[in-house]
Formats: sequence, C-alpha cells, structure tokens
Amino acid sequence: MSLDELKAALPEYAKDLKLNLGSVVGNSDLPAQQLWGTVLACAIASRSERVLTELEPQAKAELSTEAYTAAKSAAAIMAMNNVYYRTLHLLSDKEYGTMRAGLRMNVIGNPGVDKVDYELWCLAVSAINGCGQCLDSHEQVLSKAGVDRETVQAAIRIAAVVQAVGVTLEAEGRM
Repeated sequence: MSLDELKAALPEYAKDLKLNLGSVVGNSDLPAQQLWGTVLACAIASRSERVLTELEPQAKAELSTEAYTAAKSAAAIMAMNNVYYRTLHLLSDKEYGTMRAGLRMNVIGNPGVDKVDYELWCLAVSAINGCGQCLDSHEQVLSKAGVDRETVQAAIRIAAVVQAVGVTLEAEGRM
C-alpha cells in the first residue's frame, strides 16, 4: 500500500488528517532515513495494524536493513521505557526515581545507526506514548548534538499525525 492509499482510506470528516499526512510525510524536508525511521517507529507505536501494514513496506524500501531494524527497536525499547519513566514521574513518592531501573536498554547506546536519527525516533515514539521525562531526555540529547527545533518539531508532527490516522482508522473499522 502507498501513502496515497492510506490517505484515501480516511473518512471525509478526517480531511485535515489526509492533508497533514501528505505534508508531514509526503512533503517532509527530513532526510529519508530520519523521515522513514520516524514513520516506521510511529506506525508501530500507534498500535494500528492498518497504519503499520500500509506504511511499513515503503519504510522498508526507503531504509537500509540496519535502519529498518533500528527504527523497530526504537519503538520496542520506548514502549518499555515510556511506561517505566512516565510512571516514575507520576508517582508522588519521588524515591522511586532514585532507584536503579534494572532494565536492559543497551540498544539506546548502540542502535546500529546514527545516534541522532535514533534519538529522533525515540523522541517521536515518546510523544505518542506521552512520557514527558523521555521527551525531555531525548530532546536534550538532540539539542546537544546540534539538531534544530524544526527537525524535532517535524518528528513530533509525524508522531501526532500517524497516531491520529491510526486512531481514526481503528474507530472506522469498528463502525
């Protein structure tokens, strides 16, 4: 399936999503690896089978084998980290935040692709999963690496639109 077919699947009431999907993915200024790694990680994080089914083939075609695997690993590790760190942030007892996590996260240190790209994918997934602590952490790494706000915003916009498309198509599938 293509991006155009995904847009065509959206109902008329979601016209803004069709237009936004075209602009944030179809007309993105991000380099191909950053764009399609973000799209793939967000499609996985959206939990929408339809979105993943329709966006994954193009992501796979656009990404190297290493980048494709790394984008999937970003979605996987952030699914864990976002729950853990969001919970620590929400708990009133801040002592939990001082405790050793005891969770393996080796892939973040050695993702197999450019660290900036991987951090961008982790940030986008964290936006979908709503983990403020992870968002801050990944944004700070990106900022220190010289990534501009427009690039960070582009990843967040992709996350927002892919998530909204997934929610809308899942709801339509139940109607």
